[in-house]
Amino acid sequence: MIVDVSEFLSLRKQLPVVDVRSEGEYLGGHVPGAINIPLLNNTERIAVGTDYKKKGQQEAIKTGFRLVGPRLSSIIDHASGVGNELIVYCWRGGMRSSNFCQFAGMARIKTHQLAGGYKAFRHQALNIFKKPHQLMLIGGCTGSGKSDILRELANQGEQVIDLEKLANHKGSAFGGLMQLPQPTTEQFHNNLFEELLKLDDSRRVWIEDESLAVGKTILPLDLWSQMRSSPVIELVVEKEIRIERLVAEYGQANTGEFLQAMVKITKKLGGQHFNTAKQKLLAGEMGSTIDILLSYYDKAYIKGLDERRARIKLQSQWNGRDIDQYVQRLVNEVNAVSTRD
Repeated sequence: MIVDVSEFLSLRKQLPVVDVRSEGEYLGGHVPGAINIPLLNNTERIAVGTDYKKKGQQEAIKTGFRLVGPRLSSIIDHASGVGNELIVYCWRGGMRSSNFCQFAGMARIKTHQLAGGYKAFRHQALNIFKKPHQLMLIGGCTGSGKSDILRELANQGEQVIDLEKLANHKGSAFGGLMQLPQPTTEQFHNNLFEELLKLDDSRRVWIEDESLAVGKTILPLDLWSQMRSSPVIELVVEKEIRIERLVAEYGQANTGEFLQAMVKITKKLGGQHFNTAKQKLLAGEMGSTIDILLSYYDKAYIKGLDERRARIKLQSQWNGRDIDQYVQRLVNEVNAVSTRD
């Protein structure tokens, strides 16, 4: 049975999803949660593509069947292990997913083929980024606890999008330390799409005030544009508290990796400050190291603040303690400001 993308998004809540594209295509970006069972692997896909260009479609099809044949039993075994009813997609919803469904059907596995394939899913994802959302940005100097605040907001029932969690990166030059490898930008967008699908559009959505890039991943431009015009709540946290929080966060990082991250901002930090910070780091004085690094990060934040000053709806003081109580107060403060507006 062929299903459109709306039916696909509904069905996958109950059924496993199988991506029959090659491993390379899958790694570049896929439907979150999909299981990769390539009908043609990387090498085979290249061979079929070459024959298509040089010999035409019919010869390419023959090459495909010849290559798939010896692996067909293992492909069906893999599919059977996933389930007896599957949702299947390839790139455009064409020959690969159609053939896979036919093979699976002969093994009495029920399948639903996504019309338009992964391309249709991507089109749906890109469209949702254009959709208006009631965004409320959380800003503040480095170490203010923005990610912790977002998590507690979610705990208290607020709608939250955690971009740094989705990107496996905390945004700064040190943001990749002690993190899993980052997804591709395409996969980051797919994961973000999944989170946006869960939202109630009638309610606000809290999101961190990020730059266009989160590590190596790039935000969808349409969403970024919305963020650039959305209200900002600025967390105001004393520097000593921020240093304490950052020491707790990065104190267990590998010293060599931390130093490599510092090298990336040598020019912006200044040679003298870099050398001093390096000495402190190698001496095990993480607090002093962070203090020096914040001299750069705070200047950068204050400079960027000029661009968003008109959008700051509230400056909220936090002492870094009792986060549950603070978030309750923050929500009340924001509600009061929103009511006045």
